[in-house]
Amino acid sequence: MLKVIKQPTESSQALVRRFARGIQQSGILFGVRKRQFHQRPKNPQAQKKAALRREQARKEYEKLRKLGKMEKKEKRRGRH
Repeated sequence: MLKVIKQPTESSQALVRRFARGIQQSGILFGVRKRQFHQRPKNPQAQKKAALRREQARKEYEKLRKLGKMEKKEKRRGRH
C-alpha cells in the first residue's frame, strides 16, 4: 500500500506526480498489468483437442484454396 501525504507547500499536481512516481518505482503497476491478462493454463487433453481442431481447419482451408474456392490471404506487415 502506497501512502502519499500532501506537504503544506505542495500543489495538487505535484502530489499526483509524486504518487505516480511512487507507483512506478514500487512495481505495483507492473504487477497489475501482468495479472490483467493472465489466463489459466489448459489441461493437456484440452491442448491436444485445440491443436487437432486447428490442424483440421488448416487442412480444410488448404483444400478449398487448391480447388480455387478460397483466395490466399496475404500476410500483414507491421501495425496498421
